[in-house]
Amino acid sequence: MPELAWWAWALLGVGAVVVGLSKTAVPGAGTIAVAIFAAVLPAKQSTGVLLLLLIVADLFAVTMYRRHADWRTLLRLAPAVVVGVLLGVVFLWFADDLWVKRSIGVILLAVIAITLLRRRFMSQVDTAGPHRIAAATYGSLGGFTTMVANAAGPVMSMYFLAARFEVKAFLGTAAWFFAIVNLFKVPFSIGIGIITVPGLLIDLVLVPLVVASAFLGRWLADRMPQTVFEKLVIAFTIVGAVYLLLG
Repeated sequence: MPELAWWAWALLGVGAVVVGLSKTAVPGAGTIAVAIFAAVLPAKQSTGVLLLLLIVADLFAVTMYRRHADWRTLLRLAPAVVVGVLLGVVFLWFADDLWVKRSIGVILLAVIAITLLRRRFMSQVDTAGPHRIAAATYGSLGGFTTMVANAAGPVMSMYFLAARFEVKAFLGTAAWFFAIVNLFKVPFSIGIGIITVPGLLIDLVLVPLVVASAFLGRWLADRMPQTVFEKLVIAFTIVGAVYLLLG
């Protein structure tokens, strides 16, 4: 078991709780967990530890919201996401941690601005035509950011928010999206040394907190008004973007 101070374990515990909540109640909040894990653990190890916890949370989110996914949206996103993940793998070979974080921060802030403008001037997002461009843009950015920093939550939250999904449809579509994408990332993560045995041991300690907070998130989602949900998504997305930009 890696030797960590008590405060480091406490912070990782908070991060694990955020992971569970972000998957079943407040998408976008997961970037806070990215920040916590990166502050406590070495950069590469933090990414691998967090990825496995995210996959555990994905399984619970899919189980809870499996009937609410919009599969047309997921299929439309798939090609661009694959391209984004592969670009992220290449990018990791050349960029240092600081440059990666700041690049993603800029991308996320741009995505937030564009999404809010679209919501202001458009009554809804259509499901075809020009919005295939939006799917390609968000999908490729989501694939790229999830590969390099497990930070696709804010990107995809903005896309699903722009599509005006109600709470359960939002959470169900996001659950399936990240479950599939995070599993797709595992072989690449092993190949570049992100997933390690010490990281697995840390995960074993933190998994119970992820599970408990996932159930808490489901309880909150059943009681959360749509307007509160949307405001929380936007707020956590902005916080995550600013952290990545300035961290």
